[in-house]
Amino acid sequence: MTTEEVFSFENIYRAYLYTRKGKRDKECVARYGFHAMEAVNHSKLLIRDRRYKIGDYYKFSVYYPKERTIMAPPFRDRVIQRCLCEQVLMPVIERHLIFDTYACRVGKGTHAGLERTEEFFKRHYRKHGADGWVIKGDISKYFYSINHEILKNNLRPLLKEYDVWWIVEQIIDSTEGNGIPLGNQSSQWFANFYLSKFDHFVKEKLKIKYYIHYMDDWVAVVENKEEAKQKLETMKIFLEEELKLKTNKKTQIFPLKNGVDFLGFHVYITNSGKVIRKIRTASKKAMKRKMKSFKKKYKEGEMAGDAIKRSYESWKGHASHGDCYGLIKEMGMLYKDIFKKGDGINGTSNW
Repeated sequence: MTTEEVFSFENIYRAYLYTRKGKRDKECVARYGFHAMEAVNHSKLLIRDRRYKIGDYYKFSVYYPKERTIMAPPFRDRVIQRCLCEQVLMPVIERHLIFDTYACRVGKGTHAGLERTEEFFKRHYRKHGADGWVIKGDISKYFYSINHEILKNNLRPLLKEYDVWWIVEQIIDSTEGNGIPLGNQSSQWFANFYLSKFDHFVKEKLKIKYYIHYMDDWVAVVENKEEAKQKLETMKIFLEEELKLKTNKKTQIFPLKNGVDFLGFHVYITNSGKVIRKIRTASKKAMKRKMKSFKKKYKEGEMAGDAIKRSYESWKGHASHGDCYGLIKEMGMLYKDIFKKGDGINGTSNW
């Protein structure tokens, strides 16, 4: 497929419509949208003539759940990256991923990953009871550690049918040294692909049947402690030698009955075979702090009731995928307490 076919006017414009969703009130989006037809056509011509260059990133930091530096590309580049992802990266990379990798894929996600983890626990229990071991893996500073040359060497052969490598290479090398920007949509697909070689090694060489992967985290269930220790050591060697990656201190082995922290929940199995999911303690404490902060900001007029409601409903939806009835009830009381004076959301009483 030629560059012109991938980056046709129709494909770029469709990417623009998706990229602007939920962001139309932002200045850069509004400015692009005011001359959208001309902006799309200009990008198309730049790419056709191979004069397209990545713009400078806007850097900022986020501090929850941990401190990270986000590098956001200009809106024009976000549109082009979405087009590239939809037309090339997503269909090509999808074909090379194992079934049980759950980040940034249609029909997957954290909640599907939790369901699959529970299924693996139950399958193991039916064969071996609760006497098993869990390998919990976590890559140290994953996005910042991805090696450009290894990524390019592994990815380039897969894109030979598309005349887009000059853009892909430009995006990968838009940062110096190792690492890919957290703010790029393409980075999600590059990150998924980079560890696919490890995924296939675990499934096909180590023969670990109950293995699930979500971005830089993975969980595997094996029969005994000695196997867990040996398999984990082999995994670490592969990661360092083949992908130049290291695991962090969260990478450990646990008895299956003790459970594991994964995808925002602590997941464990009882002696009767029932799988329990509880919101992790750190996440519980963080949400309680957030509710107290919401109350203060709402009282002082710094935060609208609708914004508080959206945040609370989002958390409640996530918590509902676990065994969290008591916690949801407790958070509901804290939520109601924010508006207890009768000046509820949008100035009306909701309770």
